[in-house]
Amino acid sequence: MAGEPQADCLFCKIVSGEVPAIVVRETDTTVAFRDINPQAPTHVLVIPKVHYSDAASLAAAEPQVTADVLREAGGVAADEKLDETGYRVVFNTGSGAGQTVFHAHAHVLGGRGLNWPPG
Repeated sequence: MAGEPQADCLFCKIVSGEVPAIVVRETDTTVAFRDINPQAPTHVLVIPKVHYSDAASLAAAEPQVTADVLREAGGVAADEKLDETGYRVVFNTGSGAGQTVFHAHAHVLGGRGLNWPPG
């Protein structure tokens, strides 16, 4: 069921503590941790503790949690001093966009030049 932990979801396992991660921030509704395959000097994932497959389904079902994810992305950027130099927040939706874990999450990227357009 949407919102409920999924037994086969890597990020649900991180939320539960079953899978370790380098957590940099945590709230009642979110967890932020370092990406294991960083694409920039700072690459942190911010995830909701509830399970939704992508950002659009999270936003439709739980707009306040979506706002929490974005607020924490800004908090990560501030903690990492990226707010001084610039950073990017990315939500990949669907495998064609590069989503590999189907649990809504934001990528916070910074610490190097980020060209536009991406990809």
